[in-house]
Amino acid sequence: MSQFFVSKMLNGPFDDPCLFISILRERRALLVDLGHMDVLEPRNALKVSDIFVSHTHIDHFIGFDYMLRVLLGRGKELRIFGPSGIISNVEGKLSGYTWNLIDGYQSRFIVHEVDTDRIDVATFGCTERFEKQIEGSKGFNGILLDESEFLVRCEHLDHNIPSEVSPKSQGFWGCPSLAFSIEEKMRININKDRLQKSGIPVGPWLSDLKECIRKGLPEDYPFIAYWKTNGQREEKRFSLGEITREIAMITKGQKIVYVTDAQYTDENIRKIITLAANADIFYCEASFLDRDRERAMMRGHLTAKQVGEIARQANVRELTIFHFSPKYRSIPEEFYNEAMKAWKI
Repeated sequence: MSQFFVSKMLNGPFDDPCLFISILRERRALLVDLGHMDVLEPRNALKVSDIFVSHTHIDHFIGFDYMLRVLLGRGKELRIFGPSGIISNVEGKLSGYTWNLIDGYQSRFIVHEVDTDRIDVATFGCTERFEKQIEGSKGFNGILLDESEFLVRCEHLDHNIPSEVSPKSQGFWGCPSLAFSIEEKMRININKDRLQKSGIPVGPWLSDLKECIRKGLPEDYPFIAYWKTNGQREEKRFSLGEITREIAMITKGQKIVYVTDAQYTDENIRKIITLAANADIFYCEASFLDRDRERAMMRGHLTAKQVGEIARQANVRELTIFHFSPKYRSIPEEFYNEAMKAWKI
């Protein structure tokens, strides 16, 4: 099966977290977390349309400056999604520089601050010398992006960050760390042999068909396939269910889940398992070995064994662990052994 997403961690398991996701059909990319990321080539950085920040500890956010440097003056618009406080965090980053020589630049950041019940939006644009512009708020139902071919979900997890860091935080002892699920919607392929036998040529109507299927329109919805012959429009009418059964093959799309910096609590584990259920790739932090479980709990992190158990309960197809504590630098294999043993038990 062809891939809609191609994903990779930009750094090694002991280094700053940063997940790069290519959307192949759109020549577009997403970033999850902004650790140190000089390894990302500018040509790939320029493909990034959206950034999802779990929280703003330095190892997850220092890469903002790199993206700013690459994008400045390129006329790009970049959306950023992060937890409570992210608007102030971006404002602080941008206010650390002098912006008197950016006349004519068009770059803009649209920052979405995701609380448990709403999303506050602010923009920072070159034309305003990156002064904050409040755009308002909207309700939050668990979905950050809902596009024609994929969506991004989000869950708030407790990371044991003191509440004074983010006083707006609700329902947590402290500011949450966000976990993300990036999901291709149903995979719709066209059977070329059946299409050829139908006598209907390819055309823009195939995109219309896929959009109708993704919207979940009823089977009796009237659908028109249209094309041009010698400059003249031709068409054939079907019910949506009829044409779908005749030429379309529908399968489950890809699902990538990213979890980092989460304390091992019943509520967190329940949320992670639900978010990661049946994921194709589960990227999850494993900062400590299980022999140091108490320290992991105190620091708001997971152990490799705990991650393996979560992956097993969530029925994920592939597990990638990262964010190992530097104290184990000489024994990385123990993380993989511990996680895999718990996952494949």
